[in-house]
Amino acid sequence: MIRSELLQALAKDNPELRAEEVERALDTFFDEISERLAGGGRVELRGFGAFSTRHREERKGRNPRTGETVEVPEKRVPYFKPGKEMRARLNMT
Repeated sequence: MIRSELLQALAKDNPELRAEEVERALDTFFDEISERLAGGGRVELRGFGAFSTRHREERKGRNPRTGETVEVPEKRVPYFKPGKEMRARLNMT
């Protein structure tokens, strides 16, 4: 699903809202998650999962085109851990 499909689904489920209101709500949702993660926090959505960041140490990498060794700086990367209900839904047989 891409962002436009999500917006369409939300608008369909909430016909009392204008398209601009649905888009603003979705933008706010994603902005709040991004800001919390950028500040080193964690976002937990019960039944869905938790977003957090993980620290990656500086390391040596390789440029695939040239084979040259390059330094990859340390960084924080986003991490998602699915909740119990999400895992159960994904593994229904």
